[in-house]
Amino acid sequence: MEHPLVVGTDGSDSAFRALDWAADEAARHGLPLRVVYASRWERYEGAVPEEGGGRPSEQVLAESVVASAAEVARRRQADVKVSGEVLASDAITALLNEGLHATALILGSRGRGEIAGLLLGSVSLAVAARARCPVIVVRGDSAGLAGTHERILLGVADPAKETTAVRFAFREAEARHCMLEAVCAWPLPVRDATEAPLLAADARRYHEKQASALLDEALDEVSGAHPAVRVRRVTVEGPAHKVLVHRTAAADLLVTGAQHRQGHFGLQLGRVAHTALCHATCPVAVVPHHD
Repeated sequence: MEHPLVVGTDGSDSAFRALDWAADEAARHGLPLRVVYASRWERYEGAVPEEGGGRPSEQVLAESVVASAAEVARRRQADVKVSGEVLASDAITALLNEGLHATALILGSRGRGEIAGLLLGSVSLAVAARARCPVIVVRGDSAGLAGTHERILLGVADPAKETTAVRFAFREAEARHCMLEAVCAWPLPVRDATEAPLLAADARRYHEKQASALLDEALDEVSGAHPAVRVRRVTVEGPAHKVLVHRTAAADLLVTGAQHRQGHFGLQLGRVAHTALCHATCPVAVVPHHD
């Protein structure tokens, strides 16, 4: 039996956008949807506003949030099996534990009570950096959220560490009956760019050829299992984080491999994933690589 999609909720507008997206995703893949609420999210996402002059107990409030979210999901996708549960834990721990038995975790880009102008919620960032399963942060403009572009965008940099992300992107494109655009960006080294024009042109051709070879290496093995998926291979000069964010304007989902690294504050995402989670104009799937 396949694991469910798990969507985190906290009653915020961002969470309801993620819930709608998750319900559609569950229907698309024929998966059950599990709605979870961590009862101690107030620590991370701010206090709950009072209603009617009195505040219900945390447990009553949590159960109400989950029940409401589950009902919204059922109304949106009647054929999807929806369940809900209140988890007695902080949001990050609860979601990471859920991710051990989930096809993917789906989160809003910001939680309740986030500081105005904040690009990404603390919970979403921490979970994306540490989860063992794909994490999809639902963000972007109305076209990207609605899936009207009919294009999945895949960033490729290191084929040896991105097979899981490539497979994920192909499955998404196949389920949506849309194009997969695989992009490999290649920043031209400063030394090569300052060479004489003919030498600089040779350098560009060399780096573009290397990028094309990386795409072939990443895609060829997986593409055979998904013959119906139309694939567009793109090599672009420029920093990968800027190239991919720019191209999300015409995508329904950006898929990027997780490049986790250990820093002063624990596990952190690589620059591409972090930038995409903060600035992309469509939902972003961060797919971890497992050794």
